[in-house]
Amino acid sequence: MGIENKKWIGTMKIKSKINGAESLVRTLVHNDVNVCFANPGTSEMHFVGALDKVPGIRCVLGLFEGVLTGAADGYYRMSRKPASTLLHLGPGLGNALASIHNAKKAHSGMINIIGQHTLQHLEVESPLTSDIEAIARPMSHWVKTSTKSMDLSKDGAKAIEYAKKAPGKIASLILPADTAWGEGGDIIKAKNAGIRGKVDEVNIKKVAKILTNGKHSTLILGGEALTEEATLLAGKISSNTGCGIITEAANARLSRGAGRLDMLRIPGAGVVERALAMLDKAGQLVLVASKPPVAFFGYPNKPSLLYKENVPIVNLVEVDEDIVSALTDLAIELGAINELPNHIAIAKRPERPSGNITKEKLAMAIGATLPENAIVVDESVTTGRDFFPATAGAPPHDWLNNRGGAIGYGMPVAIGAAIACPDRKVILLEGDGSGMYTVQSLWTMARENLDITILIFANRTYEILRGELTNVGIQNPGPRAVDMLTLDRPYIDWVNVAKGMGVEALQVNNCEKLLKALDVGIKKDGPFLIEIIF
Repeated sequence: MGIENKKWIGTMKIKSKINGAESLVRTLVHNDVNVCFANPGTSEMHFVGALDKVPGIRCVLGLFEGVLTGAADGYYRMSRKPASTLLHLGPGLGNALASIHNAKKAHSGMINIIGQHTLQHLEVESPLTSDIEAIARPMSHWVKTSTKSMDLSKDGAKAIEYAKKAPGKIASLILPADTAWGEGGDIIKAKNAGIRGKVDEVNIKKVAKILTNGKHSTLILGGEALTEEATLLAGKISSNTGCGIITEAANARLSRGAGRLDMLRIPGAGVVERALAMLDKAGQLVLVASKPPVAFFGYPNKPSLLYKENVPIVNLVEVDEDIVSALTDLAIELGAINELPNHIAIAKRPERPSGNITKEKLAMAIGATLPENAIVVDESVTTGRDFFPATAGAPPHDWLNNRGGAIGYGMPVAIGAAIACPDRKVILLEGDGSGMYTVQSLWTMARENLDITILIFANRTYEILRGELTNVGIQNPGPRAVDMLTLDRPYIDWVNVAKGMGVEALQVNNCEKLLKALDVGIKKDGPFLIEIIF
């Protein structure tokens, strides 16, 4: 039987029988999953009713499913807790997949609750019928269709357990409508799956030997090796051994700014030569929750590996292991635990630029105005390749990159970051082409009054693809090729797009106006968009 009148479940007292959907929502709340990014349809109405009835979950409506799963990604990056999403059937999941791909690459945990027809209705092959498990499986670590209403809370607890597994996993729970409205079972406490394994002493000694063999070495940091605590330990190791420190090309969350470690990223998409030059000087590579560096794409007559095949590579710690413990043990083994860290960024802002806007002046403007404790969500692509030097000495902040490369990541991730950290300003650096993939995010930002300042870099072209034509060997492209990479006829009017979705916005075309707009946007408590023409 389900939960009866006045039956105690843990610390929870339920006064009447509940349906499957309510048992699932109560299980989410009981396991500290308290945000649901939702876009429901007919099959999910009982879950909507349960969200309305059960206190403890903040419901955030999005107008496109890719916004929801991207927001869950950003939420996890900043809170280290999974949120749930609510998606409508197979097509809704299909719309969400690009952002789930990015989240999976970023090791962000989330619980996707995907509505399904009733089990009986599946037999008649109606228009929205699809194989949801097959759609979900490539982007998920765990997939299950919950076919019994009494088992739904148990299945929900299992999904939560998987989502919380280090370093963060994608769980997809498929919810048939009759499972949702049938009688529910007991609220379940998920098992603790967040425990990280410890790196053994033999490997610590092996890495220490590599770092002290007289040859130049470089630590490549990724994952949660990029927290302030972990990077300062890396700085101690560098101070002791003289090794270099760099990060992967794209990082889920990087702690940086004055007083924190100043690190360069491996150059990313479209600049293989720059990446090869950096890695050529790196010497022996020590991987710290990272992978051996590879090119973003394959190009004619260019290598896929960014390092020479004979370069020694040793792995200190995997992304799902105890990273801080491994760095601490390595620092102790080297006698470096009391060293002053190398590569600490000095507090210094660039001058406030003037005149026409260029990429270099954009970097200066951001560095000159970035507020303390900001969260920078970066989808600036080509415009922002060299933003790091000008922002290194800004007040302490976190920088979030697109780990998976699927376009449209920035706006949804900014939503999730703002909801996870309502006391912090989010600065979104967004290309105009990328922004149009998930432009519906602006509506959710306005609806939730999220504290996000959005910078749209309106170069009115897919600039990265212009460079890629050359990179793949296409010389002197003709008008049809160029036309497919140009955002004109008509130009996108970002100010009116934003205002139409309830976001205050203005356009700037010189540095003086840009700085004034940044001052306004940073002081404003709510979303504010600046379209930057250059």
